[in-house]
Amino acid sequence: MPLSDLLDNETLIAMEDAPLSAEDGEDSSRDSQTSDSDEEEEDSEKGDSEKGDDTTSQEPNVEMEIEGDFDRLINNIRMKEGTSSGLLNKDWDFGSINDQDSQFKDDLRLASGIGKRRKKGQRAIGPTLSFEVRSLLGDGNQAYVDGNLPEAIRIMLEVIRIEPRVSSAWSVLAQCHEDMKQDQQALQLRIMAAHLRHDADEWDRLARQSKDLGYNQQALYCWGKLSHLDPENVNAQWDRALLARDMGDLKTTRNAFLVILKRFPHDLAVLSELRTTLIEIGDLETCTTLFQAAFEHYQKMYPSGHGFNPTTHTDAPGGGFGLLEILVLADLYNTTGDYARAVDVIRQGSRWLQGRAEHRYWDTCDDDREYDVPEFNRTVESGPESGLYPLDLNARHRLTVARIKMGEIEEAKLHASVVLAEDVLDYAPLFAETADAYFEQEMYAEARPIYELLGREASTSSMYVLLQTATCLRMMNELREAAEVYEYMIDSRKRLNRSTDVNMDESEKAKQLPSSSLFSEQNKAKTTKSGRQRMSAEALMELEAKNELDTLKGHRRLEELYPQISKDEVNDSEREWLLQAEKIIDSFRECRQLFSTSQYGFRGVFPARPKRAKISEDDEDRMASRLQLEIEGSVASKAAASTEVFRGLDFPEWLKLFFQYCFLLTWRGQFEVAEEILKHLIYSTAYRSLESQTSIRLAILTCAMLAQRHATIVEQSRKLMSAYQFNNEPLRIYLAVLGGGLHATDAFVLSPVQKYLYRELKSSYIIAKTPDAARWVNQIRRFSIPDSKLEEPADEDDPGGPGEPASEAHPLPQAARKINPVLTALYGQMCISAKSYQSAIFYLLYAYELCSEDPMICLSLAVASMGRALQRQSDNRHHLITQAMGLLTRYRQLRSEQKNALGEVDYNLGRAFQQLGLYSHAVTHYEKVLQMAETEEDKHATLAKEAAYNLSLIYGMTGSASLAGALYRRWLSL
Repeated sequence: MPLSDLLDNETLIAMEDAPLSAEDGEDSSRDSQTSDSDEEEEDSEKGDSEKGDDTTSQEPNVEMEIEGDFDRLINNIRMKEGTSSGLLNKDWDFGSINDQDSQFKDDLRLASGIGKRRKKGQRAIGPTLSFEVRSLLGDGNQAYVDGNLPEAIRIMLEVIRIEPRVSSAWSVLAQCHEDMKQDQQALQLRIMAAHLRHDADEWDRLARQSKDLGYNQQALYCWGKLSHLDPENVNAQWDRALLARDMGDLKTTRNAFLVILKRFPHDLAVLSELRTTLIEIGDLETCTTLFQAAFEHYQKMYPSGHGFNPTTHTDAPGGGFGLLEILVLADLYNTTGDYARAVDVIRQGSRWLQGRAEHRYWDTCDDDREYDVPEFNRTVESGPESGLYPLDLNARHRLTVARIKMGEIEEAKLHASVVLAEDVLDYAPLFAETADAYFEQEMYAEARPIYELLGREASTSSMYVLLQTATCLRMMNELREAAEVYEYMIDSRKRLNRSTDVNMDESEKAKQLPSSSLFSEQNKAKTTKSGRQRMSAEALMELEAKNELDTLKGHRRLEELYPQISKDEVNDSEREWLLQAEKIIDSFRECRQLFSTSQYGFRGVFPARPKRAKISEDDEDRMASRLQLEIEGSVASKAAASTEVFRGLDFPEWLKLFFQYCFLLTWRGQFEVAEEILKHLIYSTAYRSLESQTSIRLAILTCAMLAQRHATIVEQSRKLMSAYQFNNEPLRIYLAVLGGGLHATDAFVLSPVQKYLYRELKSSYIIAKTPDAARWVNQIRRFSIPDSKLEEPADEDDPGGPGEPASEAHPLPQAARKINPVLTALYGQMCISAKSYQSAIFYLLYAYELCSEDPMICLSLAVASMGRALQRQSDNRHHLITQAMGLLTRYRQLRSEQKNALGEVDYNLGRAFQQLGLYSHAVTHYEKVLQMAETEEDKHATLAKEAAYNLSLIYGMTGSASLAGALYRRWLSL
């Protein structure tokens, strides 16, 4: 087989991806042959290191890596070729290297400073040659001198077969092919020889030759090897970056520019080129970090705001880091959501460029009065007066967007008034971005006039602008106007699609609206009908009947697919089920009549996004039809005539479908989507009953428990506690769902939760002592007491205030007339988690007085007593420890009577003795736990692992390593 047949793309890919160490027998034989030369290389490297050259310690690794690539090529040839040899009669190229992970890692090492260019003459090149090889080399060189090229090629191939690491054989072979006008083969052979020479200049030359011949991937490969040997070769790195960018290899482009930037930190030319690449690959974090570092650097270099720009060789604002770079940095912060930093960059950067960097007192102002215009007429209550300093319009626009996203609307409107006062034709992008910012914050009243202003001009109007305008109208409940905009878009689009005599330029413009503007012809539109007529009542009923038929058909298909869904892996049935369920659920959520129009109603039929995907004509027809349904009123089918049925399915069936869909989404890692759907469902008029609301909130808790979203667990549990006043079940559900662990504990002791439970505890105590103080508050559907009787202020769940006394219509439950020990114990346990043991003892003693037969209260009080005893502030430590042991004894008596203890009692006693340092007693109880676990069929349902771990710690502390190892092997190994 010819040698060139084996040096193909796959070989080179394997060479790039394989590890440096070879494991086959041929590698080991080669290593034994070259051991003498390796020792010489090590001696040479050792001598260099003794001279104080720190970089040489890294250089052999780079050279060994490149030679390792060469060795893998040769091993591949040997495995495929055997003992045959042949001429280079087939073109080969480095082609499309699909996997460049190894290259990427190499570049990262270069960016961190690993791999410096080694001085020449520090290491011998090539192995020690045998007499036979030296003789063949002499014969081959003589054949080349005599002009016998075929003979020279044959001899050099034989040399390579015997010892492939002879670089001179590759060079002579390459020269032979070059003399034969076979430039491609010659170049490839010189690349093979370059693996053995470690000459950075040669790799650079080979890369440029490969690029001239059109082998761009091969050129990138050569420049990659050069970057290993000489990362400080900026020109080569620059050419490599530009070539990789032209080829679409943005990761290589990024790495090459980062290497250059390490050599020339904060260079604006490199930053400018790198910025587009980082934005295109979505690496905004790196881009932001680089520009922020450059901003700080130039501020320190040129504190006056002016300096010499090395690129233009002139005095420039900011020494080259001017307004454009500041705007770029502000845009990056706005895009990544760090709006406060964007504001700081605009304010501080503009102040610096104006030569006022020392005016840092403006940073103490929360507003932007520094850049006010006289028309603002701002009233300043404290601090400096308005500065009235000039501010570029583009910079003010960035402030506008940032302030809108931060929710500081009044400040944003001041800046927006300046931006919107300009000509829309000159600043259309600024107008559109301002409107989009309002739209994303659901401020449709502010976004609508800006979109309408853009829509009035033919050069600024587009399908996107009109679609956003219609959305704003719809969300403001101006449905007729929204329907007219949708109809206008649909008709315009259809007219453009029917056009048959348009050229290429016109077809590109077909995505935009015709030159005539909707808003400039608004009066005409009222007098002349468009081609589309309003739907009649019969058509609306027909449309609803079709929707009902589609829903029933889709639901039947869902019932067929659901049993085929696998819990372990995603299959085709699950994908189809999710798509069909999403379609049906969206149809439910899009029906406005099923949801309240209050402030808690659903607003997001159209997601609040700055850009929208292309909408088909079918989608447009559906939007317009749905708007007609909403305009004409609720039109239901016969099956939906009942309030308990919608489109053929009763509401319990709909609820079951929602739960199945959200549970499956959560199981597949899409908790945010499931949570948004279930929270939206809470506001449906179909599920306003307490039973339905409870079911939905329990479903949210189930999803949150699976996804470990403790903030959601706390939120929904509070809702259940408020809905079921004087009921202990929501408290038990809260503790069960919250579970254990560090994050769960943090959520358990949050200050808002503590205040809420304290208020509940205080209210229940006052109502139990003085039932006449209870007042029914119809707004929140629960009992409350006057604020004057509470120490804590009211919250959103229980605003307090006036109400009506308990009556026959709203009787006070019998459970409210007794003090609740569960709530008292829960608050005590919360104090334990917050390590406030003294407060915990107070509440738990009170709970113990109310319910002394509860083992959990006894255990909690024992933990609190022991925790307080071990604090430095304790002045009665022995009394508290004695009290804790007495309570543990009481807990043992109460808990041992229950069948499901499963070693819990002995484990807790052992843990208490371990805490006190009484290891012999702790060992006794831990061993009892292990003995009981041996008799259980399901050992995972016991506390054996916990006991074994604690017991191993005791054995380790007391020097019994063998016993600890036995525990690990028996109980703590997989």
